[in-house]
Amino acid sequence: MMNRFTLAAVAAVMAGAGSAQAANIEFWYGNTGNVEVAIKAQCDAFNASQSEHKVNCVGQGSYEVSMQKAIAAYRAKNHPILIQFFDAGTLDLMLSGAVEPVQDLMPEVKWDSYIAGARAYYETSKGKLFAQPYNSSTLLFYTNKTELEKAGISETPTDWEGIIEAARKLKAAGHACPFVTDGDTWRILEQFSARHGLPIATKHNGYDGLDAEYVINSTFAAKHLANLVEWRKEGLVRLAADTKAGNYTAAFNAGECAMMEQSSGSYAAASKAFDGKYELTVSMAPMYKGYERHNTFVGGASIYIMKGHKQPEIEAAKAFLDFLRKPEQQMSFTAATGYVPVTTDVLDVIAKSDEANSPKYATAKVGVESMNQPATADTRGIRLGFYVQFREVFMEETQKAFAGQQTMQAALDNTKKRGDQLLRRFEQTYKGKQLP
Repeated sequence: MMNRFTLAAVAAVMAGAGSAQAANIEFWYGNTGNVEVAIKAQCDAFNASQSEHKVNCVGQGSYEVSMQKAIAAYRAKNHPILIQFFDAGTLDLMLSGAVEPVQDLMPEVKWDSYIAGARAYYETSKGKLFAQPYNSSTLLFYTNKTELEKAGISETPTDWEGIIEAARKLKAAGHACPFVTDGDTWRILEQFSARHGLPIATKHNGYDGLDAEYVINSTFAAKHLANLVEWRKEGLVRLAADTKAGNYTAAFNAGECAMMEQSSGSYAAASKAFDGKYELTVSMAPMYKGYERHNTFVGGASIYIMKGHKQPEIEAAKAFLDFLRKPEQQMSFTAATGYVPVTTDVLDVIAKSDEANSPKYATAKVGVESMNQPATADTRGIRLGFYVQFREVFMEETQKAFAGQQTMQAALDNTKKRGDQLLRRFEQTYKGKQLP
């Protein structure tokens, strides 16, 4: 029979073995406001749900800052194991050598349960998922139904022709801000091109090779952007700087502006601001008549597993990702933020719940529906190098067009030229490297 000293020794060994598998890990994210609150709530919930692992969630203030800090930390070998990266940094991360594809580390997960629009953006050309979609958004159309009805508009517009007709009625009724946008690349170029089935660059937006070139100055997107300039001159469209609030989302939420295109992730704030004052509608982003609707791109960000960590930390990271994937966690995140669920089973769970028709899930069905529209080789996503910098170039040139300093066509021609220069630099940086 074992004596008490032997038993104590065995217990100590077993305890040591258990603690060797436990791990404290860090997850870096870039959100602020109500989304940050929701992320911290999920981190706390994970830590409370089990005692084996602990995740410390660290906010970095913005996606761009988070990305820069993570790469610097990786080079210094003091990086976190989990990092949230936004859509525009996808190719940079894939070619960086700093991350492990989640599908390699977690082959047991049914990755095909992720909605097609969320998977495609973060997949390799062979269909392997590099990152786990997390705070996924897409572009939706918001209206202040109360203000529209005051102007005699009884039905929510579904196409651009209808929006401009409604905008003219709103203006005639004395409304100073019928439709508002900030002119952001993601909204007025990327999402517009995707749902209208238009390419942003050759090689199917870079998926088929690093030698892609921009085509934004020669597709129907150029006509739409020129229209926005003319509609602004007519007083039908306002930019953020034209509003009293100086911020286009805030201007809509305050009732200053009657219609806007915005991320599904903005729904929670709009709903809270409208409560007791206005009636809010949310629907798929508008089309031009004569165009077949295609899927919108996934926005927001996904979570990558960074290389250079020991097995206990990898196991902790996998456990946290498994936790975030649970339907109840996705539902709480959608309810708190307006971000769209990323797996198909969540919509079924919502539909069977007592709150199936609750406003807090308003973006779930319409957002998933928007991203699951028919796809083409040009609507999988954007796989272009230095794309963060390209977005800055697009904004710089098009803002000059909105200010009347150049035509929109000249702005897009300049953007293509400067964008192609970025692509060639990126191609040289990764010369001879195969696209994943």
